[in-house]
Amino acid sequence: MPTHETEVHAKSAPRLRVNWQLKTIWPVAVVLLVGMLLFLLSTLSLRDPDRHRVLAIAGAGAVAICGVIIVVLASTFQNPMIELQEQIERVGEGDLNASVSFARRNDEIGDLGRNFNRMVRLLRESREEIDHLHRTQMSRAEHLATLGELATGLAHEIRNPLAGIAGVIEILSRDLPSTSPAKAVVKDVRLEIAQINRILTDLLETARPRAPEIRSSDLNTTIEHAVMLARQQVISKPIRIDFSASPDLPEVDHDSDQIHQVLLNLLLNSVQAIDGPGLVRVEISGQEETALVTVSDTGRGIAPEHLPNIFRPFFTTKGNGTGLGLSLARRIVEEHHGTIEVTSSPGKGTTFSVVLPVRQSVAVAS
Repeated sequence: MPTHETEVHAKSAPRLRVNWQLKTIWPVAVVLLVGMLLFLLSTLSLRDPDRHRVLAIAGAGAVAICGVIIVVLASTFQNPMIELQEQIERVGEGDLNASVSFARRNDEIGDLGRNFNRMVRLLRESREEIDHLHRTQMSRAEHLATLGELATGLAHEIRNPLAGIAGVIEILSRDLPSTSPAKAVVKDVRLEIAQINRILTDLLETARPRAPEIRSSDLNTTIEHAVMLARQQVISKPIRIDFSASPDLPEVDHDSDQIHQVLLNLLLNSVQAIDGPGLVRVEISGQEETALVTVSDTGRGIAPEHLPNIFRPFFTTKGNGTGLGLSLARRIVEEHHGTIEVTSSPGKGTTFSVVLPVRQSVAVAS
């Protein structure tokens, strides 16, 4: 029974390698040698029928050897190259489970196969890591946006009754005698109300979305980045996202981060509206003064009674939705002096249209 040390030595011992050049040259050398022999035989006797038959048989053998050469070349080079090309096409289509079978060969072709399989494995691991980081960032961004909108709404709901309480306290303090012990309590209540107002102000400053930082830049690049992130979300789904840029569109004054957020939200809504295979199409077009971005899908659509409410905060038709994404998108677009509209047909799909002015009336940030 072999020991562990023997097994390790057997595994680490290099196998005999035969270069592919030798594998392909030897049949050619044999054919040349046979041809030389046939030539010598033909020079010895050209009139002997028996020898002519021998020469014919030898010629047929030479042809057979040429056939062997073709088979050897096909098995050595052509078949692996065809397989490699097919697997490269699979990788190009996004399938990172591709691999080649000739990686088991112990020659340069095998080295090529092993390197290809290793490259695909590294790409697959990198994509998995990127997907994990992307999901984490998307979840965090959605969480922060939700907290911001909730904080804004909560501050508004607290301040209204708090103002009423402050008014009542003022009225009560005027009716109290100057020597009443309740005067000290009223003073403490005023201080607590002021403290609550300060906390709400700080909360709003933290949660309220910042004003857009308008700069003149390529709107195609901004939208394309959002499309790339959305494609990561559907990489394991039968959903295709097409993007048609507008190469003739001039630079547009916009906050690229905020418009990117708007388009990504619209794209994810479109993806979530599709059950099974489907298509999301993003198109950019423009005129001299405006740029139009449309996001259309082949999803289940929106019911007519819901269309007037979809941009309202906290309105959602999704079981796990917050109802804040579209309201935030409309706010951002309106702060860019643009418009956002929606058309939908139940069972056929939905189209969002975002219109942005090419030039803003406000001063462009440097």
